[in-house]
Amino acid sequence: MARPENMHTRIFLDGSDLSEMDQIQATLGFLDGQTTNPSNFISALKKERGEEGLQFEQEALYALYKSRVQEISKKIPNGSVSIEVYADADTTAEAMIAQGKDMYTWIPNAHIKLPITTAGLAAAETLVGAGMRVNMTLCFSQEQAAAVYAATQGAKKGDVFISPFIGRVNDKGNNGMDLITNILKMYRDGDGHVDVLAASIRNGEQLAKAIAVGADITTSYKQAIDEWATAGMPVSDAAEFIHPTLSPIPYETLSLEKAWQEYHIQHDMTDDGLRRFAEDWNNLLTS
Repeated sequence: MARPENMHTRIFLDGSDLSEMDQIQATLGFLDGQTTNPSNFISALKKERGEEGLQFEQEALYALYKSRVQEISKKIPNGSVSIEVYADADTTAEAMIAQGKDMYTWIPNAHIKLPITTAGLAAAETLVGAGMRVNMTLCFSQEQAAAVYAATQGAKKGDVFISPFIGRVNDKGNNGMDLITNILKMYRDGDGHVDVLAASIRNGEQLAKAIAVGADITTSYKQAIDEWATAGMPVSDAAEFIHPTLSPIPYETLSLEKAWQEYHIQHDMTDDGLRRFAEDWNNLLTS
């Protein structure tokens, strides 16, 4: 297979499994990037080692993550690889900045994943100001997206991603595809420096719809990409995505001209996602 000629969306694999990368590249004939996080890295470790009760010293676990990211980068040298900092509710901006600066040296094609929290946005502002690339993750609201735009002003096109989580929004009974379309619409009034990366995609249909609405990038697990490929890699699905069981998310008219600190960014789903990622990492530590 080959990339559809009329497709502008980049396709990323969400995961840390090297064999899955090989399979997707063989299936599609291309792969534009990879998004890693503590959860999918740990899942890959458990799968490969056949163990559930893995335990590591913190430095050893960190070194394993670094090694895996470097292996992923070698397979897609012209793509992007997102590396997620460790962060919980108490992690400071300074701690995220220190991690991000270190992780950015691991590979030449890194985007540093930071949560959309006050500390995460402050870290993003500093890292982008130093010329680094970031991926702002756990996005669940249009106002969070406005804050990301404001915090990363001055970045070059391609240096900043925002990752709205479609599947998790759907889980709460709301139409996650509306979040994508609302952010894309809002960003049309801006300078285009933030790419919208549709994340938490659960199946091939959601992937096709994210492409159809114009997401700059999609990231999904192998199963969803396989479903999309089996369907013929559709790129022009229906433009309207009214879902019979999901509530629509109305568009908010927001200015992109404010300082990022002026937006309301707190979201319970962001807080919950942050807690989950931290727990997955902490459960592997010996102390």
